[in-house]
Amino acid sequence: MVGREKEAAELAMPAYWDERYSQSDGVQPTHEWFKSYDQLQPFLKNHLFNVRIPQDQPTILHLGAGDSDVPQHLLERGYRDQLCVDFSPAVVGLMKAKQLDGITWRQADVRDMPSITSGSVDVAFDKGTLDAMIHGSPWDPPDEVKQNASRYMREVARVLKHDGVFLYITFRQPHFVKPLLNQDELWDLTFEVLREGESSFDYYAFSMRKATKASPS
Repeated sequence: MVGREKEAAELAMPAYWDERYSQSDGVQPTHEWFKSYDQLQPFLKNHLFNVRIPQDQPTILHLGAGDSDVPQHLLERGYRDQLCVDFSPAVVGLMKAKQLDGITWRQADVRDMPSITSGSVDVAFDKGTLDAMIHGSPWDPPDEVKQNASRYMREVARVLKHDGVFLYITFRQPHFVKPLLNQDELWDLTFEVLREGESSFDYYAFSMRKATKASPS
């Protein structure tokens, strides 16, 4: 594994992100993956705001949250039961220091989250975390990628309530990413294209619910 392939694989390692987040000022996100909160408004309106209103106090889990400001924007909208997890101790310490009532920060690897109770989450949100685990050929990903994706998806399915929803934002073409999302047939999924103009780069927003016969065990 050399060059770009090695660099891509390092995105799935805490050390890479510790170094990156050590440069953060704790105010502006070091890197807001893919789409900003404002750009996601139409998608969030249809899949969160209109179906999981703040008054119902849904539990929202941000997977690999980094220093994204999406949780803070949701807090301002009234969502006061949010859990942000990341495997980088550097960013967890940075974000905990903000002491935002309604947002809890916890160091955890999304592929193994024993501290989160099964069936306890209403909404799981990923904006770039799975993508950071993906490298190699999109037509035939390495076994490591497939295994990481499988472990991750099974953990998300485990912590979601039976009627919970998993929202995932990616730049990857659906025909490449769907086999990784659903290699264990855990999800009933739909997706839509996020496009701001004819010349803009396409992103994709997935909405996933547990498949009727799926089992994360």
